[in-house]
Amino acid sequence: MSRKTAERKPNSRKKAKGPGRRRAIQTLVVLGLLGTSAYLTVELRDKQQETAPPVQSVGGSGTAAGKALPSGERRFERLANPARTVVRSGDGAVLATFTDNARTAVLTGPSRTFTEPSTTSAKVTTDSWVRLLPEQWKEGSEKAAWFKDWFGKNLGGKDPDIFAFAMDYLEGAPQKKDARGVPYAGDAQFGPLNPKGSEAGDMRLEQSDFYDYLGIPYTFRDGTVEKPETPRFRAMDCSGFVRTVFGYRARYPLMGKDVKGDGLPRTANGMARLAPGVPVLELTGKRPEAIDKLQPGDLVFFEIDKRTGDRLDHVGIYMGLDTDGKPRFISSREEANGPTFGDKGGTARLDGNGFYATGLRSAKRL
Repeated sequence: MSRKTAERKPNSRKKAKGPGRRRAIQTLVVLGLLGTSAYLTVELRDKQQETAPPVQSVGGSGTAAGKALPSGERRFERLANPARTVVRSGDGAVLATFTDNARTAVLTGPSRTFTEPSTTSAKVTTDSWVRLLPEQWKEGSEKAAWFKDWFGKNLGGKDPDIFAFAMDYLEGAPQKKDARGVPYAGDAQFGPLNPKGSEAGDMRLEQSDFYDYLGIPYTFRDGTVEKPETPRFRAMDCSGFVRTVFGYRARYPLMGKDVKGDGLPRTANGMARLAPGVPVLELTGKRPEAIDKLQPGDLVFFEIDKRTGDRLDHVGIYMGLDTDGKPRFISSREEANGPTFGDKGGTARLDGNGFYATGLRSAKRL
């Protein structure tokens, strides 16, 4: 859950590092990792000031394996509700899905299996790779030069995607550091212990964002500087987890607080009501009657704390169907003390009458 109530005063913007220095640092990192045959990706967004961390190819429980994708003819088909373009191979197999006014794309790639045996017996085996487009999709974008280049590089590729980033913060995930020595990945907590809390009663404090986990100040595009709090080091609440995965790692623009704009707001409620993207499950104040419109990578929003009234107080990332055919999501939770797609503190499924299933209220595709 995420309910950030206190605003911090903006400080002066940090002076950005020069492009020559940035390139030099990236070159040293690449040379260092080539010796161990690790794959390195460093991606920068024009509107983001912070240096993107180097990320390794998928490993561990998400090891990539599978057959090569079919080649030959590709057909672009338009579908509605929501408006989207589906790419099919000559034999009719779906290769990718792009939704109008969204940057989140789902590409078919090598199959992976994600497991978390400490919290669930369920497994998620998927050939869906969730990536961010350089810009929002619109009808006819397949004819643009940027798309042809992007699609050629990413279809069937094994570079880390949204799911790979998310798995970097599960219990026991190994620590990874960037060229500056900042730990950008590894086992994350939900937040520090609440001195006034109790079991199942706000035992851990919320409001831990990605910069708290990193332990470094972060300058947002509007010049606001947020400084980490030492007790929150290596912690992220539910919205902080989403901002870490989509924002700091995948480079979706971030807002410093809950305001409407072209970036991801701070809280679950702000993401659901203010963030750009496409409503997939409309917010009506009740549980959606059907969830069949969901696709992997969608943000799912919940109302599970009665004290917050109509505010949406929890957010996660939809993963798709697990091996039992049940719709499963991943989020950072107080009960599990960090990111999980397991069932500690509540079954992490969107169907049935469980805690999170009954609290589901809406979904959005960024």
